[in-house]
Amino acid sequence: MKKTDVLIIGGSAAGMVVALTGKAHWPDKEFILVKKQKDVMVPCGIPYIFGILETSNKNVMAVDTMMANNHIETLVDEAIEIDHKAKSVKFLSGEKIEYDKLVIATGSIPVKPKWLQGADLDGVFVIPKDKTYLDEMHQKLKTRKRIAVIGAGFIGVELSDELNKSGFEVTLIEKLPHILNLAFDVELSGEIENMLTTRGVNVLTGMGITKVIGDDKVSQIQLEDGSLMDIDAVVLSMGYIPNTVLAKNSDIPIDEDGFILVDEYMRTDIKDVFAVGDCAQKHGFVTRRRLPTMLASTACAEARIAGMNLFNLHVVKTFSGTIAIYSTAIGNTGFGTAGVIEQRAREEGIEIISAMFTGINRHPGSIPDAHKQTVKLIAARYSGVIIGGEVIGGLEAGELTNVIGLAIQNRMTVNNLLGMQIGTHPCLTASPAAYPLIKAAEMISMKMTQAMHTKK
Repeated sequence: MKKTDVLIIGGSAAGMVVALTGKAHWPDKEFILVKKQKDVMVPCGIPYIFGILETSNKNVMAVDTMMANNHIETLVDEAIEIDHKAKSVKFLSGEKIEYDKLVIATGSIPVKPKWLQGADLDGVFVIPKDKTYLDEMHQKLKTRKRIAVIGAGFIGVELSDELNKSGFEVTLIEKLPHILNLAFDVELSGEIENMLTTRGVNVLTGMGITKVIGDDKVSQIQLEDGSLMDIDAVVLSMGYIPNTVLAKNSDIPIDEDGFILVDEYMRTDIKDVFAVGDCAQKHGFVTRRRLPTMLASTACAEARIAGMNLFNLHVVKTFSGTIAIYSTAIGNTGFGTAGVIEQRAREEGIEIISAMFTGINRHPGSIPDAHKQTVKLIAARYSGVIIGGEVIGGLEAGELTNVIGLAIQNRMTVNNLLGMQIGTHPCLTASPAAYPLIKAAEMISMKMTQAMHTKK
């Protein structure tokens, strides 16, 4: 029987990062990472294999190489049973490995609703992090023309745009009133929706799907209003659920939503067992409520915390909740969101002040690649602490969203941003005199000042 100091189940982003971080902090310990498949996909790159990447081979992480370079052993196998009393894991191959510390990073699996009639017809697909499945899906789609993508979250939007660029007739269907409804307030999500429509994607919102119709393969879908649409393929992008069957069957506590219970050090309720990534329970950084957020960036942050705390708790190195920082792009327009949007804040009963400023991401605006840049900030009404922000701009929007995320994480106020020292350049950034992030903060500060004067 093999023995190791640290056994990691799962080879995607969370498993990989916890192995690398753990080995860096505990170089004398032995680490084994077990992954279910030889080739591990870059999760965020999956939609692009149907467009600009053209093949899944360009979207594979070099996990084996990274592990070997850091003296971490890797195995391809599937864990089927955890005996946390004996501190061992049994695998499908018959292998059994004893551990001192165990990290569960089993990720998530795509939702295929049981209520959806026809969901098992030929031509109905989901989007797993599974190279073999995705390669087969890619080949099958080449014989189809009209594709319905169900669900307009980030993956649904990105996939729709990529399929559209590849020449398919794409209809993006979202049950909620707007695409990206949970990530952006309406004034920004509406702009993103217009971008998709202009590029050729047929966007249908406020309408769900009730049935997939066909004999052996898809021929139509039925919508909630009873209307029928001729379709050759359906891609279900309706979210993911935590892959925690192994944990549940091994008596490792999970919550009501199926996530593994963890603390701020990413420890489970079982001694010496950690969980990170999509399978681990999440709480909102601002609201403290449980969230179903599944992001590679969040998974990697959790993995770094777990890796640092495997053998000795670093009391200042904890994971204090997900900020839920998302970003993507449609063409040369990037957009991102971090923290609590205005709609969500009002639902939570948080008193807020928000402001939105639109400027240009270059100075002067006549520079050839100049792009409109809009920043919306949301702050707590009485303290001015930044709790959320949204960005639409050029491709730098992702990094600007990260800056907002850092401000949220450090509980910065709008006044902190007003004194923010920035480096600017005509070819790289907005003008220092009209930097949209700072201008949005300035507008909130003015609203707070006006409110104070009104009270007096």
